[in-house]
Amino acid sequence: MRLHEYQAKEVFAEAGMPTPESVLAESTDEVLDAAESIGYPVAVKAQVHVGGRGKAGGIELAESDEEAREAADSILGMDLKGYTVERVLVEQAVDFVDELYVGVTMDRGAGEPVAMVSSEGGVDIESVAEESPEAIAREHVDPAFGMHHYQANRAVYDAGVDRAVASDVASVLTTLFDLWEDRDASEAEINPLMITGDDEVVAADAVMNIDDDALFRQPDLAEMEEAAAGDDLEAKANEYGFDYVRLDGNVGIIGNGAGLVMTTLDLVDYYGGEPANFLDIGGGAKAERVANALDMVFSDDNVDSVVFNLFGGITRGDEVARGINSAIEEFDELPKPVVVRLAGTNAEEGMEILNADALDIEQTLEGAVQRSVEQAGGAQ
Repeated sequence: MRLHEYQAKEVFAEAGMPTPESVLAESTDEVLDAAESIGYPVAVKAQVHVGGRGKAGGIELAESDEEAREAADSILGMDLKGYTVERVLVEQAVDFVDELYVGVTMDRGAGEPVAMVSSEGGVDIESVAEESPEAIAREHVDPAFGMHHYQANRAVYDAGVDRAVASDVASVLTTLFDLWEDRDASEAEINPLMITGDDEVVAADAVMNIDDDALFRQPDLAEMEEAAAGDDLEAKANEYGFDYVRLDGNVGIIGNGAGLVMTTLDLVDYYGGEPANFLDIGGGAKAERVANALDMVFSDDNVDSVVFNLFGGITRGDEVARGINSAIEEFDELPKPVVVRLAGTNAEEGMEILNADALDIEQTLEGAVQRSVEQAGGAQ
């Protein structure tokens, strides 16, 4: 479960994290009232589950009623990477001199949590990790003992954080790790953690994703789930019983198994494409289930092509193929190209059954992904 920024900041503030004064608003009048209450200048920030909100026009600064009204009218109701903005966070603007990144997640390769600090905050941290990995200081944490203060201090020192604020940044990192652990989070980050001219640190953004399987231990966070969803497709996925996560790309991905879907996501990225979603339809591939999956992916305006990565296990490949054929018969014409790769039990029989007039069929997963990336416009 992904929390919205305003929800994550509530959790952070309760833990003693320094956050700006803010008010949630759903209308222009509420934005103006909030701005007057907080005092100008303020930031008006779209509350949707996408990255790069600022670059996409989802964050505006306002120094007067007129500017706040313009920002509210511009952001509320806008389509932001496929999401309709229904709420904004009106927040006290921070006069900063530096921006940092701090985050905690699970390093599955190392089998341990990892805490991270970077002096290159305020930008896409994934780009920093790819282009300048040395700019991110990492500290692995033994889950049996938790994060020690010396580890937080070392990460801050390795990141080159100014000594005047190093202790406060280390304290924020320690608190963030404790929240990540205590709240059963899969990811927690602040980007940016702003440094003011008075050497104060402020969490100007907040990201927190919670492990769905642990929500029974987090009843207060579970209550936030409906408000956190904020997306018709994710609500539809819950209704259908799919494991679904919406992403920012344009290659739709459908598979029957989490491992298959993750592998497909990795290959889409490897061949220069950008995944639009994670969609695991689970065991079996009956016509209705496949049709529901296609309906979901076709409903995402960001999607330009779809790739199926399916495995015939208990459900044989020929049954999977019949399910796909039955599903596409519900469409007069497929609105977007669909590439299918089928493997496993009776895969050859299934490949022969698939409707080659409506679908693009590939023998290998690599070939299927490459074709789908090409159909979506090629490498980005």
